[in-house]
Amino acid sequence: MSKYDALFEDESDIFGGTPQSKYWDIANQISKDFTQEAFDEILTRMAVMEQMLVAHYDEEKLDDAVKYYAFENISEVEARKKSLYMELAGQLIYKLTD
Repeated sequence: MSKYDALFEDESDIFGGTPQSKYWDIANQISKDFTQEAFDEILTRMAVMEQMLVAHYDEEKLDDAVKYYAFENISEVEARKKSLYMELAGQLIYKLTD
C-alpha cells in the first residue's frame, strides 16, 4: 500500500468529493484566464509526452499503443489520474495565491 492509497479508499469522502470533482470545483471558481493558462500547460505537457512516445512507437500506431496500455493497466492508470487531478487542483490553488 503506497502512502497515498488511503486518500483513494472512499472517493465520496475525500475533501467532500472525488479528486476529479474537486479539480472542476476549483477550475470553475477561478478566472477564465487562469483556467485557460492551466489548460495550455496540460496540453504542452501532453504534447511533450506524445513526442517522447513517437520516438518509440510509429506515430500512426501511437493511439492504439496508448489505448492498449490503458486497458492492460487500468487500475494503475486510474490511480495516476486521481493523483494528477489532485496535483493539478493544487496547481490551480497555487496560481490563486501568486
